[in-house]
Amino acid sequence: MNDAAEESRQGKGRPTRSRREAEAERRAQMKRPLTRREQAQRERRRRAAARERQREALLGAGSAADLPPRDRGPARALARDAVDRRRTVAEFMLPILVLILVLSFFPSLATWVFTLWSVTIIATVVDELWLVVSLKRELARRFTKAERRGAVLYAVLRSTQLRRMRLPKPTIGIGEPLRERY
Repeated sequence: MNDAAEESRQGKGRPTRSRREAEAERRAQMKRPLTRREQAQRERRRRAAARERQREALLGAGSAADLPPRDRGPARALARDAVDRRRTVAEFMLPILVLILVLSFFPSLATWVFTLWSVTIIATVVDELWLVVSLKRELARRFTKAERRGAVLYAVLRSTQLRRMRLPKPTIGIGEPLRERY
């Protein structure tokens, strides 16, 4: 049996400290000068806890306030949802480029490789322009110029990532409408 369970059956064996004693002890502990090692350990624990909160927020379980600075704010949330609600050509760019690389080893397919390469680049540019124009319109409708600063570039960079690799995780399904409040 562990000590806590045994103690609860038998009692503490000593009187409970008064509030004054507990506060005095806490104040004394706070005033006590820390050694460099203790300070480093405390700082390491604090940073580890902050990293854990940030990781949980990126995975969708934590608070929006714990997101990294580049992902915070309602304009960035709208930009994320605008990208996540649709499929983009840019997110499939890496697999297509790998296919082009493999096909380029066959000289007889050079024409097809060049055509695929050209179509991919043109489709990506058109798709990204469509995303930028529609997002700028939506951001201008909902936010001031200062609030929406950097959100378009953020959305473009997010659109180049495969959907399942995006952090923060998508919170909106493909084809769903954007929310009215952010």
